[in-house]
Amino acid sequence: MNPQHLRLAALIGAAMVLTSAPAARAAADDLVIRTMGPVSYVCGGVAEDERQALTAREKDFNIGILFTQGTAGEFLSDVAVRLVRDEQEVATFRAAGPRCLIRAPEGSYNIEASYKGQPKSIKVSTGTRNAQLRW
Repeated sequence: MNPQHLRLAALIGAAMVLTSAPAARAAADDLVIRTMGPVSYVCGGVAEDERQALTAREKDFNIGILFTQGTAGEFLSDVAVRLVRDEQEVATFRAAGPRCLIRAPEGSYNIEASYKGQPKSIKVSTGTRNAQLRW
């Protein structure tokens, strides 16, 4: 390869790195921790970079849930979520991705979720990081 081709290849490679890295970082940075009363949560995980960002933050939360559908376990987003403790709603939010991490006071909770009008629920305790609701 002649020197001009090598320079062109290097420039194209650098341009690809520069244009793709900010987009990947931006998607992971969109994972905003929200707080409602005593509960904080973050949802995402459609893209690989979001899944990695959530995994890195998992230690800061004490409940984790995944929303899927079908036998193949396709990821769901836009799931309406209610966190209930002792028949009292402690948080309500819309999951922006299939994986939600929740930080809540120690105890047992019902996670009541609805996707396209179909309700599902699961009982979890703090420390449960791999709960799943499948439609």
